[in-house]
Amino acid sequence: MAKKEVEQICELCGREVQTLSRHHLVPREEGGRYGATAELCQPCHSTLHLTFSNRELATLYNSIPALQQAEDLQKYLKWVRGKRIERIANRRGRKR
Repeated sequence: MAKKEVEQICELCGREVQTLSRHHLVPREEGGRYGATAELCQPCHSTLHLTFSNRELATLYNSIPALQQAEDLQKYLKWVRGKRIERIANRRGRKR
């Protein structure tokens, strides 16, 4: 009998996904190493770090409600809530 994978809920988009990653609400580089965290799906986690600088995350968007209301994320959140994707390409790599 195949083992069913447990679905988990992303705190940002509210989707059920198989895996979550820990996002420091105040980035470690900005002093949040031991601070509050949120469990996010990989697409949401990558999108946050592509959209905002660590300084912006630390000062303006350091809670889930603040992130959910961020104007720059509205189009993304509307789009991702209807998708069944688990991963998106991480475009934070080396610039060409």
